[in-house]
Amino acid sequence: MASDRAVRSRLPLLPRRVSQQWGPSAQVSAPTNSAPNPYHAVENWGKLPEGRAWGSTSGVDIDPDGTSVWVAERCGAFAPPSLMKPGTPFACDGSNLPPILKFDSSGKLVKAFGAGLLLFPHGLHVDREGNVWVTDGLGKDGKGHQVFKFSPDGRVLMTLGKAGVAGSGPDEFNAPSAVLVAPNGDIFVADGHGGNTNARIVKFTKDGKFIKFWGKKGSGPGELDIPHALAMDSRGRLFVGDRQNNRIQIFDQDGNYIDQWFQFSRPSGVFIDKNDMIYVADSESESVAEEPRRLEARHQSRKSPRRRRDGDSFPIRSRRRRARARPKASRRTRMATSTARKSDPSG
Repeated sequence: MASDRAVRSRLPLLPRRVSQQWGPSAQVSAPTNSAPNPYHAVENWGKLPEGRAWGSTSGVDIDPDGTSVWVAERCGAFAPPSLMKPGTPFACDGSNLPPILKFDSSGKLVKAFGAGLLLFPHGLHVDREGNVWVTDGLGKDGKGHQVFKFSPDGRVLMTLGKAGVAGSGPDEFNAPSAVLVAPNGDIFVADGHGGNTNARIVKFTKDGKFIKFWGKKGSGPGELDIPHALAMDSRGRLFVGDRQNNRIQIFDQDGNYIDQWFQFSRPSGVFIDKNDMIYVADSESESVAEEPRRLEARHQSRKSPRRRRDGDSFPIRSRRRRARARPKASRRTRMATSTARKSDPSG
């Protein structure tokens, strides 16, 4: 977690006006992120109990108190989706560790819950009442493909989706990646994580009643491929991290397409603060992608010619050959920042 976390500093942020229009050049442009990175990693910030190590960590949000940090962690396991295999323990499968963790501002663990409930914690969102929403992004042995709503003390208040069932019906998900609750209580779920999973946004009432969905797999305006993150600005616009398409798409709350932004490359996480400053975590462009690839390759037999990762394929080489083939990977995640308000051509 520490290597992927950035801390806001008082260095200049970079508001950018987006003028790029949809066209062939936008569709085929490589994922790059050349904006300055004014962030640094704070190593070993989150203190886990003795004997517990950090696993894959893809969900993080701030408590309404403004200082505490909630984290969804995969029970100490390095667990990208490509490593799940039938008959093999994976992520939180079979673990008695609680995957939902709360830390105070100093990094001290103050609360943990959710043991035995989730297979593959992915997206995490804390609503205005302090309830913690978590997506379970894969399915196996009767678990997964669901969204959980927890009270601040860990009681299950609501579940959406059918446990362990992948589908595209109004009460089903297939690899839900993110969840967000609007100010009026409506629930938005980014459903899908590439491959043969879904590629849509699903909307529910605050009570969990299905309203509608929009989106399909593709690269055109309004189409999606790995809708990985959700955020909402003060005007109620929904920002979707459309990762495989190297862009952020913006919709109104009825699913009407508004705009698309390409300057943030491959967005894995999106956060908008109370001042409409947008923060985007890009963990897969250029050299920042090499460290996750190296770690995943370690778990694959060197005899295997190729491996899939989030829909991308790459050759598996020995560590010695990799060292000669390309420079050492950066261990930091690049962060791009902009101002949502200033970047909106409509004002």
